[in-house]
Amino acid sequence: MQRINSNFTGNIFTRKRGLLRSSVALFCAGIFATTASVALADESGTSFWLPGTYGSLSAVPGTPGWAVASVYYHTTVNAGADVAAAREIQIGRFSPSVTVSLNASLHATADLAVIVPSYTFATPVLGGQLAVQMGTIVGTTTANINGTVTASLPPFTVIRTANIGDTTTGVGDLYPLASLKWNMGVNNFMTYITGDIPVGDYSSTSVSNLGLGHGAIDAGGGYTYFNPATGREFSAVAGFTYNFMNPTTQYQSGVDFHLDWGASQFLSKQFFIGLVGYAYDQLTADSGAGDKLGAFESRVFSVGPQLGYIFPIAGKQGFLGLKSYFEFEAKNRPQGWNTWLTFAISDAPPAPASAASPPLIHK
Repeated sequence: MQRINSNFTGNIFTRKRGLLRSSVALFCAGIFATTASVALADESGTSFWLPGTYGSLSAVPGTPGWAVASVYYHTTVNAGADVAAAREIQIGRFSPSVTVSLNASLHATADLAVIVPSYTFATPVLGGQLAVQMGTIVGTTTANINGTVTASLPPFTVIRTANIGDTTTGVGDLYPLASLKWNMGVNNFMTYITGDIPVGDYSSTSVSNLGLGHGAIDAGGGYTYFNPATGREFSAVAGFTYNFMNPTTQYQSGVDFHLDWGASQFLSKQFFIGLVGYAYDQLTADSGAGDKLGAFESRVFSVGPQLGYIFPIAGKQGFLGLKSYFEFEAKNRPQGWNTWLTFAISDAPPAPASAASPPLIHK
């Protein structure tokens, strides 16, 4: 492994501006906000925001022009009786007016392909860089509930084994996103707004879904510290989700808060390693005529490793990244692990004006 010395700092990181500007909006994993509805908080434990959406270098401006990112996303999660009961009530397996004791668990997996074309404008907007994108997913998600249900409506009691599940293969909702980013030396700032257009495969009677079943709007902001002299970086992006009523179930999920973060160290002009993590917490209670479980507020935390590689490809700029999250402290939401494998391609950055006066890494 090459040792970081003064020559490395002076040459590689001053030349890395072109690599970063074309790939930064892609490999930061600030792709879009969505989730496969494998009973993840909120209604039946499913949220609009997919934790881990943003990561390292999230707020750093990119290269103007078209770009496309594709992600293979895999998740495996498990949940106890709270989420399993919420899902059984939603799909109509028993009446919530009956006293129910559910000794069951939920297991769910998803294998998804995420496609995100984007365009970054060259003309500044409010002194920052405007970018827009539209994402969607295609793939397969599977969920199963196994356990024992005891239903009581005095003087009668019924005990049965719950073993239900299904698989959904198809397309998800549409997820538009717009962002503004500003650079001030080693400090970078951003704001964004995104939402859910509920056109994907969804059924209120299915245990697994690819669509959410209702609209949502999400907005927030972020910060990135990046020092090209040392190759060290830290990013954090926070936001809030407002969920609209699900017209099929008459269920409205509460307001959610999420924080995604990433920290990385560049070992060369093309390769970095680091850590990623997220915190997700539901701030207000669920509501609506279809809410039979009360507040059902949820939370989850996660941390894991990441690495990335930037490279030229056919006159363009490419990026290959891998990150994994391992969840803990979940409440009213399944927990497990998920992995993101990202491949992105964008226009190559402009060459420096001269080798004698290389441009700064950000601007």
